[in-house]
Amino acid sequence: MNRYSLSRIVLSAFFAIVVVQSQAQPGFGRAALLNDDWLFTLSDAEGYEGAAIDDRKWQRLDLPHDWSIKGKLDSTLASCQGYLPGGIGWYRKHLTVPASKRGEKIYLYFEGIYNRSEVYLNGQLLGKRPNGYVSFMYNATPFIHYGGDNVIAIRVDHSRNADSRWYTGSGIYRNAWLVYANPVRIAQWGVFARPEVIDGQGTLLVDVEVVNETPQSTAVAVHHTLFGPDGRLVAHAEAETPLAANQRRPVFATLKVANPQLWSLESPVLYRLVTTVKQAGKLVDSTTTITGFRTFTFDADKGFALNNAWLKMKGVCIHHDAGVLGAAVPKEVWRQRLLSLKQIGCNAIRTTHNPHNPDVYALCDELGILVLNEAFDEWEFPKRKWVEGWNVGTPALEGSYDFFKEWGEIDLADMVRRDRNHVSIFAWSIGNEVDYPNDPYSHPILDGDEAIGFTQKRFGGYKKDAPDANRLGDIASRLATVVRQHDPSRRVTAGLAGVAMSNETVYPAVLDIVGYNYTENRYISDHKNFPNRVIYGSENRHDLAAWKAVTDNEHIFGQFLWTGIDYLGESGRWPSRGFYSGLLDLKGEMKPRGYFRQSLWSDKPMAYLGTYAIAQPKVKSDDVLSQSESHQKRPELSMDAWPVWNYKPDELVRVVCYTNGAYAQLTLNGRKVGAPKPYNSETAIIHWDIPYQPGVLEVMVLGTDSREIARYMIETAGSPAAIQILQASEAVRGDGDVLQLNIRVVDKKGVIVPTADTEISCEVEGSGVLLGLESGNNRDMGNYTDNKQRAFRGALTAYVKRTGETGNVTVRISADGMAPKNIVIH
Repeated sequence: MNRYSLSRIVLSAFFAIVVVQSQAQPGFGRAALLNDDWLFTLSDAEGYEGAAIDDRKWQRLDLPHDWSIKGKLDSTLASCQGYLPGGIGWYRKHLTVPASKRGEKIYLYFEGIYNRSEVYLNGQLLGKRPNGYVSFMYNATPFIHYGGDNVIAIRVDHSRNADSRWYTGSGIYRNAWLVYANPVRIAQWGVFARPEVIDGQGTLLVDVEVVNETPQSTAVAVHHTLFGPDGRLVAHAEAETPLAANQRRPVFATLKVANPQLWSLESPVLYRLVTTVKQAGKLVDSTTTITGFRTFTFDADKGFALNNAWLKMKGVCIHHDAGVLGAAVPKEVWRQRLLSLKQIGCNAIRTTHNPHNPDVYALCDELGILVLNEAFDEWEFPKRKWVEGWNVGTPALEGSYDFFKEWGEIDLADMVRRDRNHVSIFAWSIGNEVDYPNDPYSHPILDGDEAIGFTQKRFGGYKKDAPDANRLGDIASRLATVVRQHDPSRRVTAGLAGVAMSNETVYPAVLDIVGYNYTENRYISDHKNFPNRVIYGSENRHDLAAWKAVTDNEHIFGQFLWTGIDYLGESGRWPSRGFYSGLLDLKGEMKPRGYFRQSLWSDKPMAYLGTYAIAQPKVKSDDVLSQSESHQKRPELSMDAWPVWNYKPDELVRVVCYTNGAYAQLTLNGRKVGAPKPYNSETAIIHWDIPYQPGVLEVMVLGTDSREIARYMIETAGSPAAIQILQASEAVRGDGDVLQLNIRVVDKKGVIVPTADTEISCEVEGSGVLLGLESGNNRDMGNYTDNKQRAFRGALTAYVKRTGETGNVTVRISADGMAPKNIVIH
């Protein structure tokens, strides 16, 4: 990735910049990252948009930037935002454009600004975009001062802090791009490559929208070359078209590929489509589109098939933050998280409840993960936002509803056009829980009798003064039309929370496939009542019953757990940073329930041991923490047992094994604990109740042939004695700039100390900077803006970013009473 550290970009050197090829770009011209050397102030005043103000004392920073995550956690702030602040901020950047570049087109492209942004150039308003999740672009050409200083100024208004049910972040939290283009070019997101496979033969249907932004008519030749995964040319096509003055028009092409290699979960084969536009024989524009060949089949009785092979989607919902990084999450961090989810056996994600970072889709293409891409969490009316705790207190009614009427269809179209070339995306979701009973829509069915099976009465039954639920069908119909206009090849869906209510409207009938949120009890009855409806679990609990509702019903093609990764916001009562029902914690490492899910989802042999005392009373809690921690105090079988072997002598301990093997043999200090126990299909957990003795607890898992296939060990830990840094994996380091260093507090034998909350310091020298330290502790409401953080369960993660193309980065990890550790990154 090319990087430069000049506050003023000289476009005369533009062609010397190595252009970063990325599907995050607008799909035309020559784009370069515009992330370096911005100026910022968390304040608002008249004149900040002007070119002449003195901004020398403003904070200097690089994008992406989320100012909320650097704010102070405050119990008086909205719990839905993780007790972090919003506010109004301004960004400014200076650049120079040589006079020799008159006649060229210059655009500013932003992947995401949260939210209600206004973009100015030299004091002139380029445009406003209230939605904080969509990508957008402005033509800067008319306001450029050629040969002089140009000032980009951006106002970001997140003063309505409680505008979402989860943490959003604030600011320019995704990449910004400078795009330089010919007036005759490809339109923004103008290439759409639709793969088809019929009887083993591949066809790539390519639609290209070309633009003539000159006052003269002209003609262009559009040429496509398709390269296979080995880099060899496999197909090409060319077409010519006239273009009138200031006209845009589509150009169609068909590329045939005999016996294409198919994109799949196990082998995500990708092809590369290069599209060029020539005018009078001269190249004026080009773009590269990553694509592939695969087929999606949906059937009301059999579920879903990928490349004609029926399978169950093992999906998770994910939000867009990453703990201490907030909403500004580097691609390398997303890679690590997606790889961890795939290790668990996850094969699909749902982008709850908005378009995500473009990097996420590109990684899913590359790694072989299906994607359900979602646009909205609310439509024309606001939902309750919890500001005093989780599902308690007095809710606020802020949100994005106020601009939905004006922008909703535009935002949806832009999401589809931006992301439609990603082969991993299988469906577009137009909404999540917009039909939640009485939040805000209502219907007489909400007065239904539970005696006849109605289970969705909420907030006192039918409210005649509330918005009529029949409006849902009308809005959904308009949104579905928008999706199909820009992508007729995929299915339209939504996550329904009030299925019983929505069934009384035309809303589900507008959808191609229908998502049920936490409504497994309707899978069978609705399949009978609506035999042509394709049903899946769009949001589900982690319990075994919810998964069996998928495996025991052929017509249910999958589930999406809430949630795949712990996230900020939607917090419980203070202290609580966020919601942590995830398979991965806030630092992206696997939790016990991640291993439990791996035992259900993975085809590879696995074993895990966790423990908890069973004689202690249940600890009551009034927030979401009780969903997990109370299980550790109860004698029931738990999916949240941590790998701890430190108890009082002879204390009765429940040992649980999560595995996909046939039998499990437990040993304590080398001695067998009873005979091998068989897998329990009713609980999916094998367990033993034994008195504690210090030492080594180990499980050996056997297959059906009684041969060992996996084992897992935990050991009694002593006092904290040393710091250990786990080697960053190649997948994390990749070809990017951000390194994820996993730190452990260990005893003198090198055993992780699970109770350690040691304060750890991190210092970075050389060509690097510390982005943050994350422990994964949901209850730690301390300072996350400095270079010190307490470990949680003996673990901590440091995120370090390179700040130069050359030079070493030295990271020093230290703690009182322990020898410091240094790691040098070349």
